[in-house]
Amino acid sequence: MTEHLELQRLSDLSDDQLAEAYAPPGGPWLRVNFVSTVDGAAQGSDGVSKSINDDADKRVFDALRSRADCLVVGAGTLRTEGYDVPRIPLVVVSRSADVPPTLADAPPGRVLMATVASSDGLAAAREALGEDNVMVLGEDEIDLAALKAGLAVRGWTEQLCEGGPSLFADLLAADVVDELCWTVVPRLTGGDAVRMATGAEVDTALRPVLLLEQDGTLLGRWLVERDA
Repeated sequence: MTEHLELQRLSDLSDDQLAEAYAPPGGPWLRVNFVSTVDGAAQGSDGVSKSINDDADKRVFDALRSRADCLVVGAGTLRTEGYDVPRIPLVVVSRSADVPPTLADAPPGRVLMATVASSDGLAAAREALGEDNVMVLGEDEIDLAALKAGLAVRGWTEQLCEGGPSLFADLLAADVVDELCWTVVPRLTGGDAVRMATGAEVDTALRPVLLLEQDGTLLGRWLVERDA
């Protein structure tokens, strides 16, 4: 049975209280953070999520990053969204081992690559990032369970993924996601925009444990339900 959730005002929480509200029950813990419109679009008409987020989403976005030990993002999303080097280690997930150009000048150890042995870009990634910062996790397909475990071995037990949608679906299919943090902005966009999870077919049960609201924007935590 789903427990009753009380809707809380985001503005009633201090920054410390907000960070505590998102504390994981254990580790290693992989959470995925997404924003969407009410009709499920994870991107605006310009193809990026920045055009649909708002101040409430940005506050929770910052709180999640402040908690995280590392950030996990697919290379395509990094390029599309124009990521800069974050303050925490960034793990690029890419079968091609292509380092996005905005990350080329990152300080040593701030950017890691998760890729495969068959990648044509493997040698270049090792040269650019350093041998220790390239994780080879399979021959042709990235072993996402090994990725989660390998990051935990490095001491990064609170892991935050910001997509994109195909990586999210793959993570769900690999049964390594522990939590979805989902912001719903009060907008409808129509069209054929990408959803939060695309590609791999999954059927994952979720349990809501937190629901916040600000100016019509809803922000929730949904834990992945696993059989005991």
